[in-house]
Amino acid sequence: MPLPSLTPADVRAALLARDEIALLDLREEDPFAQSHPLWAANLPLSRIELEAWRRIPRRDTTIVLYGAHGGEDLVPRGAAVLAALGYTRVHALAGGLEGWTAAGGEVFRDVNVPSKSFGELVEHECRTPSLSAEEVQALIATGADAVVVDARRFDEYQTMSIPGATSVPGAELVLRARELAPDPATTIVVNCAGRTRSIIGTQSLVNAGVPNPVAALRNGTIGWLLAGQQLDHGAARRAPAQVAPERLAQARQAAADTARRAGVGRATTQALARWRAERGRTLYAFDVRTPEDYAAGHLPGFASAPGGQLVQETDHSVPVRGARIVLVDDDGVRANMTGSWLAQMGWEVYVLDGAGAFDERGAALPALPPAPDAERITPAQLSAALADSVVVDLGPGQAHVRGHIPGAWFAIRAQLRQAIDHLPRAGQYVLTSADGVLSPYAAPELQALLAARGQGTAGVQVLAGGTAAWAAAGLPLETGEPRLATPRTDRYRRPYEGTDAPRAAMQGYLDWEFGLVAQLARDGTHGFRVL
Repeated sequence: MPLPSLTPADVRAALLARDEIALLDLREEDPFAQSHPLWAANLPLSRIELEAWRRIPRRDTTIVLYGAHGGEDLVPRGAAVLAALGYTRVHALAGGLEGWTAAGGEVFRDVNVPSKSFGELVEHECRTPSLSAEEVQALIATGADAVVVDARRFDEYQTMSIPGATSVPGAELVLRARELAPDPATTIVVNCAGRTRSIIGTQSLVNAGVPNPVAALRNGTIGWLLAGQQLDHGAARRAPAQVAPERLAQARQAAADTARRAGVGRATTQALARWRAERGRTLYAFDVRTPEDYAAGHLPGFASAPGGQLVQETDHSVPVRGARIVLVDDDGVRANMTGSWLAQMGWEVYVLDGAGAFDERGAALPALPPAPDAERITPAQLSAALADSVVVDLGPGQAHVRGHIPGAWFAIRAQLRQAIDHLPRAGQYVLTSADGVLSPYAAPELQALLAARGQGTAGVQVLAGGTAAWAAAGLPLETGEPRLATPRTDRYRRPYEGTDAPRAAMQGYLDWEFGLVAQLARDGTHGFRVL
């Protein structure tokens, strides 16, 4: 039975009406980042089993698929996997990405584009204050009364940071700013790697009425490097863990007022229970505190999504446009400020009041479909048989380069049909992935491909625990990428990532961000409303 399709006009109409719809790009992240519609979410064919149930919780969601690789339309394979996972309303995008552009649809580059374009619109409409890298360097050099706060994740901050900066991830800013800079004369400078999180962080402080002078570091660490200035590496400064009661009260009131002005709704536990039981609406429930707070205790059914990153990566966390979102914290600040931004981005968002005890511990385990039966091999057994085996690593390309089983070949799971032409012939093949979760799903696929190549008697095994278990057993790892059965297109290299990005790429990225407001206007489906 042919797969039903929706036209670009159908998809556009659903987006404008705020009907629930998930427009999914089945390609790997790098080709996705080169060109996609504004509200497309990247769900690689390679990882559907690992991500679909978490990211698209309602099985009768309207799903629209597109994506091709090497001349192959990936949609039939993706639709078959989604159908096996229980999804009942799966469609193809008529004409694919080419059909979208032929119909006049705008396409965007990079990742997390809804959030980044929203940040540019915020700066454009709010005239968010900013300082150049040279101006901030002068503040530091002269010992001015100023603090620099880094709004990124802590691990990003540790990789590279402004000298003397303190890590204060985005959702923490309004909660902790008064504690970090109690004197209202102290200037607060907010930075990220590029522009979005520094703009949103700075405007958060403005919207919440923090009395200090505030400014975004214009163009973040990219601008800092382009100005010829040095960054720190391995910094570990964090904002104070405790907030004085009077400052917490101020932050709580300001956050509640900001959320109200943005149109954030209030939810009770009774309403949450009704929504969880409701058919026909998708519900996302997020705890927006830090990962450490979440691990120490959280509410059942709430996923960890630190607020700053949730605003930055909304397309990943909430791929169903038109869904309902409920946020929670234990302080009355972080959820309200996060909600204020999501509401401005056009989401129906609520903050849970009267949440009760945060007494569930540890990290939430994702629900995964049963993996196909596959013969397992332990690290010790593989070590003994390594000379007679071909190991195929389906884990992330970056992880493969950092360390893989000696002699292993890297391959992207969705591209095994192309990869097999590069794999040596052997009597035994062993599939591995970073933690061993992905590889069992690929075992029957590789077995079928080997049979088609005339190797039906070859064995296919799965390494129990994956490459992590191999390393934990004290077995050696090899670095680099000497054996690529497919190109490493599973991850897009961000121009602001790491410390060795070419200057031309960094400048090009900034130029691209500057053009996003005009692209939003041409696209017309964003639904953003800036305070």
